Amino acid sequence: MSELLRVEGLKKYFKTPKGQLHAVDGVSFSIEKGKTLGVVGESGCGKSTLGRCIIHLLDTTDGKIFFEGKDITNIRKEDLKESRKDMQMIFQDPFSSINPRMTVKSIIMEPMVIHNMYGGDKAKQEEKVLEIMDTVGLARRLADSYPHELDGGRRQRIGIARALALEPKFIVCDEPVSALDVSIQAQILNLMQDLQEERGLTYIFITHDMSVVKHISDDICVMYLGTLVEKCPADKLFEKQFHPYTEALLSAIPVAKVGARRERILLKGEITSPINPEPGCRFAPRCLRAKPECFRKQPELKELEPEHFVACHLY
Repeated sequence: MSELLRVEGLKKYFKTPKGQLHAVDGVSFSIEKGKTLGVVGESGCGKSTLGRCIIHLLDTTDGKIFFEGKDITNIRKEDLKESRKDMQMIFQDPFSSINPRMTVKSIIMEPMVIHNMYGGDKAKQEEKVLEIMDTVGLARRLADSYPHELDGGRRQRIGIARALALEPKFIVCDEPVSALDVSIQAQILNLMQDLQEERGLTYIFITHDMSVVKHISDDICVMYLGTLVEKCPADKLFEKQFHPYTEALLSAIPVAKVGARRERILLKGEITSPINPEPGCRFAPRCLRAKPECFRKQPELKELEPEHFVACHLY
């Protein structure tokens, strides 16, 4: 497998009246073609901001982004439009991310119109829309319906169809199933995996649901307050966790088996402010095993075992 995307030391800061908010702070990783990288962490850890920076919905503060070996960090506007064909995004809320005044057909066709696909031939564009609707499981009779007339599952399928309209190579999936019922979640996840196999798609799958990320990911990155604390293949993470935050995160997963119990790790202490954070590990104030060094110096991401990276002073 060859590398499709590489991110080096990515940073995104926002100016606030109290100082710089460190939303994403020095994140690095790479993804191979046809693979899925899961990004997990609690709300506010910078997952969505990371995804938006990669596809240039937000400008980065620092760091590098490489797509198919090409540096796209400070890509020109003319080139950015061209790169949109290869990089798309599925948003979390299917209702607010699609135009309520447009029909299903118009929403899916819009990217084709903007990029003048098929030389602007409307008949071919409409034919392509119907093919994509078949692919994502949307009945053709819904082509002239409006989003408010459909349920959450169908609306999310519209979002997926729109992302597929330009036949991209890479898709950022920003919690695409969190707003859906469990039964619909399973349908959408299976659909996304089928599309990946058929089209060789590469995903970044952003979520806070550990059971979902285990089901769909090849590798997993764990984020905490803008930093990467652990990264490894999905199966390894659920077998062995090194970082105390990852241990606490996995201990919160409900156990489905009757009578089975998992020891819950309850975190206490104040969450570090992401605005002008002090030197040291961001997780230290809540960590049960923190030592003096944790409050003085931010740990670097190091490989403890083959393909298993962790940022922690305990090792």
